Amino acid sequence: MSNSAARVVYPLIVAVVLIGLWQGLVVAFEIPAFLVPSPARVAQTLVADANLLFGALYNTLRITLFSFIAAVVVAAAFVQSRMIETAFFPYAVLLQVTPIVAIAPLIIIWVKDPLASLVICATLVALFPIISNTTLGLRSVNPGLLAYFRMNRASRMQLLFRLRVPSALPYFFGGLRISSGLALIGAVVAEFVAGTGGTGTGLAYQILQAGYQLNIPRMFAALVLITVAGVLLFVLMSVLSRWALGGWHESETSHE
Repeated sequence: MSNSAARVVYPLIVAVVLIGLWQGLVVAFEIPAFLVPSPARVAQTLVADANLLFGALYNTLRITLFSFIAAVVVAAAFVQSRMIETAFFPYAVLLQVTPIVAIAPLIIIWVKDPLASLVICATLVALFPIISNTTLGLRSVNPGLLAYFRMNRASRMQLLFRLRVPSALPYFFGGLRISSGLALIGAVVAEFVAGTGGTGTGLAYQILQAGYQLNIPRMFAALVLITVAGVLLFVLMSVLSRWALGGWHESETSHE
């Protein structure tokens, strides 16, 4: 079996075993659905409440996408200048170590538009890994190549776009893989803090409502959708990384 096939088959085998064990234990011990629903019951709920849950998933993914794009744009502007990096990097660290649940209520109060406030909260969560990884990549230039470029009197722009940016791309895509999941987490946490209903509610609100109503199968179904969405975002970023780096960088060309 090839390595690429093994990366798919082995996790699937583990998933099937765990789901089968879960189903077997729930049935064997007759655990009620309001405590732990069986996978079959969760699947039934996904089908029965598909309009509600997938509509909420769309709203959560919309916030995730907007915040992820905003984080990439801010990070790209951040690393354009060493002066900007030096001046603002400590504040990026400060935002990273500050729990989003502590500042999200203030953002939601200050920003009147609900969608904008949720996007800002999620952006703050997703921003730091892209900034940190890209900054590290721009600094992780091969000294021999740097000396060769300078020996050939390369301009500052040539050093940036022909040496530093290609060297930073693997780090940048690594940051994207991390931040895609963090944007989703930030969106869900912001929705929990906002806790508002209406037509634009996401999966976090559905989880809250399901908990209040003791509709545990729906809660598990919403959690499954969040988990699957996070995995798909990671896979998408991995595919994008392979497409961009697969032809030349050893992190994607190595098959060992």
